[in-house]
Amino acid sequence: MVHVYNCHPFASQQIVQVEQEPGLVCCGGGALFVVASGGCKVEAYSLEQEGCPLICRFATMGTVKSILHSNIGDYLVTIEEKNSATYLRAYTNWRYQAEEKARVGVRLLGHLLRGVSMRGGEQMEIIEIPLSERPLAVACCYVTGDLLVGCQNTLVLFTLRRENQQNLQNQSQQTAQSPVPNIQQSSSQNQGLLSGSNLNFSILDFERSVILHLPKMTPKQVALCVGYIAVLADLEVLVLKVDASSEPKTLEESPDSNNMADDLEDQTDFLLIPRHQELLGDRAQDCDIPVSIEKTGLEDAGQYTLSYVLFRRFTPEFFQGCSVEETQLHSLQLHPLFTSNQSVSLEEPACVFCFFSLPTAGYLYSLRGGVELLSTYQYPEKVLEAVLTDHLLHVITRNALQCFTVRCAAVAARIEDPYIDTTMRACPPCSLEVCALRMQLFIGLRSVCVYNHHVVLFSTADTETPEETERNNQRRSIRFLKVSRSRKWTMSSPKQTSATGHGWNLYVVDTVSPLTLYREMVEYSQRYAETNPQGQSLRHLLSEAHLLLRSALLQISGRQQNRDCDPAVSLQTDADGQPEKQTRVGTDRQELEEALRQNCAHLGDCFSRSSQKDCHLALPYYRMSGLSVAEVLSRNHPLPSSPHSYGPGFLFYLKHYLLEETEQSLGQETANEVIEIFSKSEPSELISVCASPPMINLSPARTLQILQHLENTAGVSVPLTITMATMMLRLNNLPEYTQLMGRHTEMQLVYGFIEEPRLLLHGVGGGLHTLIHPTALTQELAKSQPGLLVAAIVALHENSKVQLEQADHIFKELGCENCLQVDFWEAMLMASSQEAVIQELLFRLASVYIERLTNTNSDTHFSASRTASKHRSLKCADDLINSCSHYGALYPWLTVLSPAYTTNFQHLEVLHKLQSLLCGPSLSMGAVTPLLERLTEETLWGFSLHLLCATRRGQYDSSIDKLLDRCPQAIIAYANHQLQDKHMSMWWQKLLPELCNRTRAAANNSILLNALQETLVVVAMETSPAEFLELIPDDGSASYFLPHLLTCTQRHMVA
Repeated sequence: MVHVYNCHPFASQQIVQVEQEPGLVCCGGGALFVVASGGCKVEAYSLEQEGCPLICRFATMGTVKSILHSNIGDYLVTIEEKNSATYLRAYTNWRYQAEEKARVGVRLLGHLLRGVSMRGGEQMEIIEIPLSERPLAVACCYVTGDLLVGCQNTLVLFTLRRENQQNLQNQSQQTAQSPVPNIQQSSSQNQGLLSGSNLNFSILDFERSVILHLPKMTPKQVALCVGYIAVLADLEVLVLKVDASSEPKTLEESPDSNNMADDLEDQTDFLLIPRHQELLGDRAQDCDIPVSIEKTGLEDAGQYTLSYVLFRRFTPEFFQGCSVEETQLHSLQLHPLFTSNQSVSLEEPACVFCFFSLPTAGYLYSLRGGVELLSTYQYPEKVLEAVLTDHLLHVITRNALQCFTVRCAAVAARIEDPYIDTTMRACPPCSLEVCALRMQLFIGLRSVCVYNHHVVLFSTADTETPEETERNNQRRSIRFLKVSRSRKWTMSSPKQTSATGHGWNLYVVDTVSPLTLYREMVEYSQRYAETNPQGQSLRHLLSEAHLLLRSALLQISGRQQNRDCDPAVSLQTDADGQPEKQTRVGTDRQELEEALRQNCAHLGDCFSRSSQKDCHLALPYYRMSGLSVAEVLSRNHPLPSSPHSYGPGFLFYLKHYLLEETEQSLGQETANEVIEIFSKSEPSELISVCASPPMINLSPARTLQILQHLENTAGVSVPLTITMATMMLRLNNLPEYTQLMGRHTEMQLVYGFIEEPRLLLHGVGGGLHTLIHPTALTQELAKSQPGLLVAAIVALHENSKVQLEQADHIFKELGCENCLQVDFWEAMLMASSQEAVIQELLFRLASVYIERLTNTNSDTHFSASRTASKHRSLKCADDLINSCSHYGALYPWLTVLSPAYTTNFQHLEVLHKLQSLLCGPSLSMGAVTPLLERLTEETLWGFSLHLLCATRRGQYDSSIDKLLDRCPQAIIAYANHQLQDKHMSMWWQKLLPELCNRTRAAANNSILLNALQETLVVVAMETSPAEFLELIPDDGSASYFLPHLLTCTQRHMVA
C-alpha cells in the first residue's frame, strides 16, 4: 500500500538554455553534462549558480552513446561509436577547458603522458580503455571512483589509480631497471586535480583488476559500490560481492562454458518462460547464472573471492498499459549511505541499497547486514526512469514527475545507534509503508538525473505545434505559482530566441530543503490530528517526517566529510569561506535537531494514545524529545470516553520514568498530579509510584488518604503498610508510624522490602557503579530497628537487588560504618553462599576485629567513650559460633591463655570473635598473618592469637616452645587438642624431651612436673614397652619412669 500526501517537494524550476537538442544528459560534481543530439560534443553547465551558466564545452572522439560522471576523480566516462566500432573513453581534467586551453592529451590505459603532464598537468586528458568485447554499460563507484564495464557476457572492473609528480619521476628513473612501473594507489577520495602546486598535482589512471564471466547473462545496466556489483538484464537482477584477499586462494571454477553453450543451442527450438524467483543472501548462489573470476591486475598479490548477494527474476506479464515487450527492468542503482560517525575517506559505507524498477513497480533492497526487501513501490502509471537519493525516490512517467519516500534512514539509524528499538530511543520501522508526495506534471519527459537537491529533467514534445507548446508552458507556469507564493520559479533568459520555438526542454527542478518539507508535513498532519488523533494516517505521516529529518542529519554529516571530494565545492572556496560554511552547517544541524525533538514529541503524543500493541513507543519518543514530565503531563489528558482513563502509552511512559533511578525530582504539584493519575487509572502501581525517587516531593497527607482508600478496597499488604508508615514518618507522626510497623513481624517486613526495595534505598537496580542512597525510613530504622535494617539489606543482597559495595556506601552515609556495617558483614557471612563474597567478608571482619583490638584498651575499667563501644553488636561471639559455620568453636587451651576476668567485656567479645574466625575452617591464614603483625605478643591475648595462627599453619614445634616459655599451664590442654591423629607422635618426639629438659633445669616447678606426668600417661598409652624404654633418658632418673613403663607393659600384655 502506498500512502498519498499532498505535500510538495519542489521549490523552483529553471530551464537550461542549450543551443542544440540534447541527446544524452547526466550530472555530477556540481555540473550538468549535455551531449548534443549529434553525439560528438559535450557541454557542461553549472548547477550551483543561478541560470546554470556554461562551464565549458569540448568535443569527443566519437558519437557518444552513453555518458556518466564520477564524483571521485571528477572524470567522465563515455561509450562512443566511430566507423562502426565501439570505444570506451574516460575524460579527466575536463574543467580546464573552461579556461579556453585547447591542449588535450590522448593516451592509452596505463600509459602516462610525460612532458606537459610532468610539468603541470593542466590539460584535459582522454584515456582510451581497450576492451576485448563491445561495451554495453558502465558504472562508477560513488565511494572509490572505480569503473565497472558491462560487455556481452563479461564484467570488467577497473581500479582508479592516482599518480603524483614524485611517483612519475621515480618511475622515469627506474624505467631501465623495471619493465613494469610501480603504480601506487592512494586514497581515491583526496582531490588534487586543480591544485596550483606542481608538487601536488595528480594524474588519474585505471588498472584492469578483475574480469567476471557471465555466460548466461547479457548486461543491460550495471552498478558498482565498494565491492558490490549489480547486473541488470531485461527481467533479471543479480548482485554479487567481490572481496580482495591478501592470502592466495584457489578460485572455484564455474560450470564449463562449452557445456552451457551446448545447452543454449539445444534450447533454441523452444520458447522458455522463466519462473518468478527471488533468492536472498546465501540462497542467491542457487540461481542458474554461473559466474567465474579472471584476475588481471598485475600489481595485486592477493586473490579475489566472489559471493552471491541477491538474485531476482521476473516473469513477463501484461501489466497496466504495458505489453510483454515493454515489461523490462530499468533504473538499476547501488546507493551507499554513511552514518554520522563514519569517515567517508577511510571506511566502507554502513549501508548499501540496491534499487531497480519495472514499469509499474520499484524494489528497494538493503544489502549489508543481511539482504532484505525494504519497500515495494506501486506506480500509478508506467514509469520510464527512477533515481534513488538519501531521502526521496524520483520517478518520471511520460507526463509527470513524482517523489516517493524511502527507508534508507531507518536502516542507517539502526546501524549507527545500538539503542534504537529499545526503551532509550526509537525510529520508525524499515518496513513502514511508503508514501507518494504531490505529482508535478510535465510534457514528454524522457530522462531524469539528480545531483544533491537538483533534479534534471529532459522532455520532448515533437508532436505539438509551437502554439500548443507555448500554451502548455504558460499552464505549467501558472500551476507552479499556485503551489506556493513563497517559492521562486524562474526561467533564465535565452541567448537567442527562436521564432518557431522547439519541441524539447531541459529543466532543473530544485527540491525544497528537508526542513521545509518537514514543516509542510507537520502542517499537513494537523488535519489528521483534528479529525482523528488516534488514526494510522497521522502516525504514518509523522513517521515519514521523522525519517526525513534523520536522512537530512546524515546528509549534513556526509556533506562535511565529502567537501574535499567535491570539485564543485572546491571551485567555490573563494566565494564562500570555510568558516562561513561551518557556521551554516552548524546552524542547519541545530535546526534539524530541534525539529527532530519536536517530531519525537508529536510521535510520543500519538503513541501515548495508541493501542496496547504500540503504546510502548511513547517512552523512547518522549525521551528523545527532551520534554520534562510536567510538559508530557500537559500534553496528555484523560480519554474522552472515560474521564478517569489515560492512554496506555502515557501510563507506560510514566511507569518507566518513575522506575528509573534519576536524581531529578518532580515538583510537588507535578508529583501530586502523578499520584492522582495512578489512583484513578492503575491503583495497583501506587506503591511503586510512592517509592520512586522522583516522587520525593509529593504531599504525604494526600498520599496517605489515597493509600488508606487503597487498603480499604484492596486489603492489607506488607508493602502498602510500609508505604503508609513512610508517609506517617514524613508527617512526624511517630506513634502512628510505630503502630503501622508493628502490624507485621520482622520477617514479613523483610519480604516487603524485597518486593519493593525503593522503600528502603534509592538507586536500586542501577548496576554495580550506581550510587544508592538511604531513604528517610532507612535512617529511622538505623536508630530504632537496626536488626530489621541489617536483615533487610542482607535479603536485598541475596536477591541481587544490592551489591556489597553499595551496601557499604549506605552504612557510611548513615554514619554506621563502625557498628551496623560490621553487623551487616557478620549477617552476610551467615547468609551468603558465594565463595568470593565469603572470602571478602572474612578478610574484612578479621581486619575490623584486629583494628578494634589494637585501638581499644583491654583493662576491665575500659572507658565507653569510643565509637565502637557505644554500640552493642547484634550478634555476640557465642551467637556467631552457634549459627555460622565460618566461626569455629574456641579451642579449649585459648580459655587458659585469655580468661574472662583479665579483660573488659567488649574487648573480650571482639577477641573471641577473632579467635573463633581463626578456629573456623574458612579464613585463610596466609591472608590474615600480615594483619596480625600489628598485634604485639606482649599481652597474653595477643600471644594467643599469634600462637593460634602458627598452629593453624602447622608450626607445632615452635608453638610448643613458645607456649612452654609463656604459659606452660596451657601445654597439656594444647597438646590434648592439637597433638592428635597424625600429630600424636609429637607427644614423645617433641613434648616429652622438652619437658624432661625443662624439668631437669627447674626441678621445683610444679607446673612442669604436672605437665610431665600427664605427658607420660599419654605416652604410656600410645607406645609399646620397647618404644617407651627407648624414650627413658639415660641421666640416672629411670626410676621416675618405671611406674609408667609398668603401666605400658601391662596394657600391652592385656592387648
